[in-house]
Amino acid sequence: MEKLFKKLKNSRVQCLACNHYCKISEGKTGICGVRKNIAGQLNLLVYGRPVAINIDPIEKKPLFHFLPGSEIFSLGTYGCNFRCSFCQNWDISQLSKGYQNFEELSKKTCDEWPPEKIVDYCRKNQIPAIAYTYNEPTIFAEYAHDTMKLAHQYGIKNVFVSNGYESKETVEYIAPYLDAINIDLKSFRDEFYNRLCGAKLEPVLKTIKLIQQKKIWQEITTLLIPEENDSEKEIQEIAKFIASIDKNIPWHLSRFYPAYQMTNKGATSIGILEKAYEIGKKAGLNYIYLGNVLTEKHESTYCPKCGEKLIKRIGYSINITDSFKNGRCLKCQTKIPGVWY
Repeated sequence: MEKLFKKLKNSRVQCLACNHYCKISEGKTGICGVRKNIAGQLNLLVYGRPVAINIDPIEKKPLFHFLPGSEIFSLGTYGCNFRCSFCQNWDISQLSKGYQNFEELSKKTCDEWPPEKIVDYCRKNQIPAIAYTYNEPTIFAEYAHDTMKLAHQYGIKNVFVSNGYESKETVEYIAPYLDAINIDLKSFRDEFYNRLCGAKLEPVLKTIKLIQQKKIWQEITTLLIPEENDSEKEIQEIAKFIASIDKNIPWHLSRFYPAYQMTNKGATSIGILEKAYEIGKKAGLNYIYLGNVLTEKHESTYCPKCGEKLIKRIGYSINITDSFKNGRCLKCQTKIPGVWY
């Protein structure tokens, strides 16, 4: 297992996994709670020990232009480098920060799933891809890396579902084996990231740009939270930023529901979601989808040139139409960006 850290004086280490670049004293962990300095070496406490494993539809990540209609082996561990007050998976992402003896807890509650076991399961069950998801995969980058490298040997693809806070070192580390990523662009304001996530905006924007430079397939998700990041101005700023990178990056606009520490707000209105959809279209984005709401019109994939419906979606019911084959609209022969069968 390679290590994403460097040694400092007095047995301290600096973690290189994410843009927090935590400097950690002996016996302590970084912000994520799962990367611990033990005798001047940074140890990943959750290596080989996922707390959540499921076989999900690929659309749940969400990825709409990557092997549509397929299943994906999904795993996550304890811990996160963010502290989002609206987290949907707070019971695993935040647990490591409140436990004095988290290392023992992890050993007791998590089954062992080394990379070989994961890849073997996918091969036996003909599952074409693995998702590192549920919590932030950057914090268990070494575990993901080793699994991803082995998976590629057998033609199995790899997906990150991420907050985009990967360090440059981590992107370089995983890029040879990463086939797709969905990045949460939670807001376009540093104040939002500072107050609600314990992070900064700029590193996320840099990661999105770097992923694009690496030619890794990416899709972007924004959870629209009432009175927090749903103003027309902010939605326009996000849309323009994505369009400046590539107008073919799919943008998922997700409906907020009360969760964790943010139960004082109601669900996002359908009207706001539809308005955001139109703002994205005006910015020139070719593929915009609404999430956490059933709407065939705004979940389906259309040809941006002729408007033909190519992939019909209602929730996780997926129908690839006769108008779409080999990544092309058969009506007008337009190539649709993505990773297709």
